[in-house]
Amino acid sequence: MEKQRNFNKRAFISSVMFISGLGLPFSGYMNHILGFSGMNVSRHAWMSVHNVLGLLFVAFALWHIVLNWKVMKNYFRKVTGVILSRETVYAFSLVLICVGFFVLHAFHLSR
Repeated sequence: MEKQRNFNKRAFISSVMFISGLGLPFSGYMNHILGFSGMNVSRHAWMSVHNVLGLLFVAFALWHIVLNWKVMKNYFRKVTGVILSRETVYAFSLVLICVGFFVLHAFHLSR
């Protein structure tokens, strides 16, 4: 007889975040494509998918933080001497560049 495994909350939370995180860009892209056709059933459905995936991602990210708070607190105690690590600067730069390109795209469409 096989031993029953306990439910792994951390693996579940990480899996939900990963799956919803994968779906967000795709549903956002579909929203963007369908946005030119006005509000119709397809666009409304993709908006609903995108909204639900976003809510799931944020809710499970917060749950992930709560579950790992002790580990995170210990990590931040160790790096108090470091103002900004190289990885943080690179991550911040990547996010700014990506957001910047998409914001510039919106200004291009307004012409």
